[in-house]
Amino acid sequence: MSKVTVVGAGAVGATCADDIAQKELCNEVVLVDIKENFAEGKALDIWQMSPINGFDTRVKGSTNDYSLTANSDVVVITSGLPRKPGMSRDDLISTNAAIVKSVTEQVIQHSPNAIIIVVSNPLDVMTYQAYLSAKLPSTKVFGMAGILDTARYRAFLAEALHCSPKDISAMILGGHGDTMVPLPRYTTVSGIPVTELIDEATLNAIIERTKVGGGEIVKLLGTSAWYAPGTAAAQMVEAILRDQKRIFPVCAWLQGEYQLKDIYLGVPVVLGKNGIEKIIELQLNDAEKELLNTSAKAVREVMSVLDSMIATA
Repeated sequence: MSKVTVVGAGAVGATCADDIAQKELCNEVVLVDIKENFAEGKALDIWQMSPINGFDTRVKGSTNDYSLTANSDVVVITSGLPRKPGMSRDDLISTNAAIVKSVTEQVIQHSPNAIIIVVSNPLDVMTYQAYLSAKLPSTKVFGMAGILDTARYRAFLAEALHCSPKDISAMILGGHGDTMVPLPRYTTVSGIPVTELIDEATLNAIIERTKVGGGEIVKLLGTSAWYAPGTAAAQMVEAILRDQKRIFPVCAWLQGEYQLKDIYLGVPVVLGKNGIEKIIELQLNDAEKELLNTSAKAVREVMSVLDSMIATA
């Protein structure tokens, strides 16, 4: 009997729970939210789709009762204040760190062996907060960012190349934000290097659009994206529960890899039943290393803000 908990029944959390249920990745999905009856309503709506779309995964909702999440195999944390227009991810840190800390502690109380996937923003630093609160091995606490960023990159490339996004393979490193590091050298279309199919100016424009991909959605909608982030988190859940050994860019705790230490940052990993089973170190050139170090510096600055808050709490 496998079980997944999604904390936060907003648009991202509900999309994630819906995708997990539709794909029958587990026997039970529990949606948890602080808002009275909100998770229960979302869960009931998803469950009522089961006769139409033909899935058996039971979907349940809970208003802040974490006892219903007991013995979850995987927990996805989407809780937090959404980003508003003009608000940087860093502005969210104080409020969302407190939320993620509380949620993680309650989750671990009832599911001490769970694997935790963090989706809350600012992503890299909220993953760090969850790691500090969970007191689990870092292989079991990581963040969803790279899959989403890479999906945006691939979608934009598919438009420009007039090809299927299925045929595009890509990798993005670094923090989840404006300093992320798309790697054209590791981007291929059915095995063909993307640089053979697109001119440099167009490719650079796509890279820049990818970096502000989240902000573009915020400007259009007045709130953060949810379909792509929710589905990206569900893809990570699938890799874990089905032990697929997928190679994904994931926000992981680095301990010397890429010559970086004590930092959560997006890097390629092997994702399977044990969580992060291996961190893959790519052979970066000097320009790529410089971009990754710049991204790491930006993430460390926000991590230091969190560390200061914890020290003075």
